[in-house]
Amino acid sequence: MANESMAQWRVRHLEAMGRAVDADGLFAVVAGAARELGFDYCAYGMRKPMPLSKPSTVMLNNYPDAWQARYADQGYLGHDPTVRHGAASLLPLLWSESVFAQARPLWEDARGHGLQVGWAQASRTPDGCVGMLTLARSHDALSEAELDQSEANMSWLAHAAHQGLARLQRPAPGAPVLALSAREAEVLRWMADGKTSSEAGTILSLSERTVNFHVANALLKLGAANKTAAVVKAALFGLL
Repeated sequence: MANESMAQWRVRHLEAMGRAVDADGLFAVVAGAARELGFDYCAYGMRKPMPLSKPSTVMLNNYPDAWQARYADQGYLGHDPTVRHGAASLLPLLWSESVFAQARPLWEDARGHGLQVGWAQASRTPDGCVGMLTLARSHDALSEAELDQSEANMSWLAHAAHQGLARLQRPAPGAPVLALSAREAEVLRWMADGKTSSEAGTILSLSERTVNFHVANALLKLGAANKTAAVVKAALFGLL
């Protein structure tokens, strides 16, 4: 990533995610991006709201086999404070002693298996689908300087993983085909390059208000919660 701009890095991984034909293939791209961001391990879990009696869940990770078995055997999922946080908040969460204060066995066990440092962020779409990306490693605490440099891409990766996995879920029979107008796609392309609404307006000779109008329409059509999610979903569905 050292020789790439942020936009180039994101485009490269979006293109790779777009070529993925199954969840394992997409997760391989996410894991590769996580390594480039300095993390040995990553995990992504997605829970769809339907069917109500047994919501569909996708769980993917590259944690050590011993830790995966231990986590399952001890039933840590029901006590994991990061999972509770992701169900209630979209804010990033940095692992710490205080976060795991009420789950000391889990905290000590994870550290014993080499999971010393971690960061997590949830994503949510209007249809009630919730997912969470966790990035972890066995060394070097996350400094303020590293977070300043990388957290925007870490958050972006959480959105991209969520939209990528959602794309790979089979659509319901008769589901409407996603489509954007030429202007909506054009505006989102500039958003993908990191432009603000004001900057995109200047480039396209549009008012900022008009740009925001097109963005709002795109959010509605895509069922996206924000501009970042809209750009990622549009790119993954080949709309840009």
